[in-house]
This record gives sequence, C-alpha cells and structure tokens, in this order.
Amino acid sequence: MKREAVFVGCAEMPEGDGDDVAAFAALDDLGFAVRWAVWDDPAADFSTADLVVLRATWDYPDRRAEFLDWCETVPTLANPAAVVRWNTDKSYLVELLDAGVPTVPTTLVEPGEQAKWPKTPFVVKPSVGAGSVGAARFGADAAGAAEHLRALHADGRTAVIQPYQSSVDTQGEIALVYFGGVYSHAFTKSAMLGADKDPSGLFLAEKLAPAVPASGVRAVAEDALDAACSLMGILRAELLYARVDIVRGEDGHPLVLEIELAEPSLGFRNADAGAPLRFASAVRQQLA
Repeated sequence: MKREAVFVGCAEMPEGDGDDVAAFAALDDLGFAVRWAVWDDPAADFSTADLVVLRATWDYPDRRAEFLDWCETVPTLANPAAVVRWNTDKSYLVELLDAGVPTVPTTLVEPGEQAKWPKTPFVVKPSVGAGSVGAARFGADAAGAAEHLRALHADGRTAVIQPYQSSVDTQGEIALVYFGGVYSHAFTKSAMLGADKDPSGLFLAEKLAPAVPASGVRAVAEDALDAACSLMGILRAELLYARVDIVRGEDGHPLVLEIELAEPSLGFRNADAGAPLRFASAVRQQLA
C-alpha cells in the first residue's frame, strides 16, 4: 500500500502554481500517493495522511492566527507548526541579526510607534506577508513612506523597514534550496517591487532562472540556516525544505534577505532533473 502525502494549497490556488508537479513522479517511485487539499476546506481530511506538506498556502498573511491554529491540528505537518509560527513573521530577521548572521538590516515598527527613516533609499513592508505584496520602495522623501506606514498600522500590521539593496536592480536575488537540511539547487529571482500581481492576486509575478551560487553565498546561507535551527531548537534534518534568499549588500558581500521555511516556491522548473528526486528522498526521510 502506498503512503499518502497531501500537498496543501489555498482556495485561490488549490493545486499551487504548477511548479510542484515535477516532484510527483519521484514521490510515486518511492511509494507515495500524492493528493492536493485546501487548508481551510472543512471537507478536507488530513488525519489519514502520512505527511502533510505546505505548498501553496499563500493566503495566510490576512488570516495568520487562523492559519497557525489549523497548523497546530496537523501532527504530520511539514514543516512543523512551530517552524511555521516562527517563520511567518519577519521579526525573525532581527533574531538572525542578533545571532551575528549577515542579514539585511531590519527595523520593526509596531502599530502606534514612530519610524526613524533611513537617509538612503529603503523598503517598507508588512512583517507578515508573502510574495512582496505590500512592499514599497522609497527615496529620501519620507512623506510617501509615512503614508504607507500609516496604512499598514491602520490594518493592524507591524512594519519592517530595510535599506534598499541596489544590487537587486541588476543582480536580483539568489534563492538557495535545501531538502532535509542538505543543499539541492539555486535559482535567481528578479526584483519584484513594482511588478504586477500573479492572476491569483496572492503574490507579485517573478522572473526565475537557474543559478550556481558564487563563492561565499552558500556559506552565508548555511550559517543562516544553522542559526535559524538553533533559535528554534531543532536539527536541520527536521526541515523537509528550506529556502534562503540572498542579496548583495552595498559592499558586495552577501546578505540574507529572507529564510523561507513555511511554504516557499522551490523552483523545480529552474532546477536540474535530480531536484525532484532529492525532494522525494527528503519526504521519505521525514517519516523514518
């Protein structure tokens, strides 16, 4: 009898964006039957699944508390609920900075607090968000930024302020993907600020391409992953998947922009043919 893996989407994208299809044959070869389900569908049954894998739950920013409550009801969830809770609020970036990980400088501004605006171009975005929705870049004039901040605060959201990394305009970001704590592949992402939304309305459209990390990039990504696991009190092998997004700072050195541990796009369409096999092996490892 095949073991069951449930891939979880949302009402707007019940079967994801198509990227995960590449993993189905590899999972089948290892004895897994895969089906999709929507996380908040009252008719969906997650109790019989050997593993429930978050893949396209991209509507959570507006319903995070409800989403986290649901995560807590799924004992076979990957990644686990405690990881999702830690990772779905970008305040973890401050924790990484405090741990000494090279990270894009991050300031949190809670509702009711005043911002101290940087003197160089900067980005303001919600601390709970996905796909760059709600993120905006501003220059020296902080009037627009103050208005954006007020809108976030009026919606009850904590804001994140970060200096804009100009390298994104020419180099974009590089995303490094790990399965079971082991490096698998990487891909580049073009700048998304000002881009059009995907038809689902859940995230901004991206341009992706395969990539090989330059010298020093993987070391920063691995340091970040080690620090994140230490902060959460888990082993890297306990993470079915992880994605570390890196940008170049103004001095050219790599900086962590985000660590994606909840429901990241894994870039199978921009990876080598072995990536789905590595993912399937990591799924099996989670059950060992």
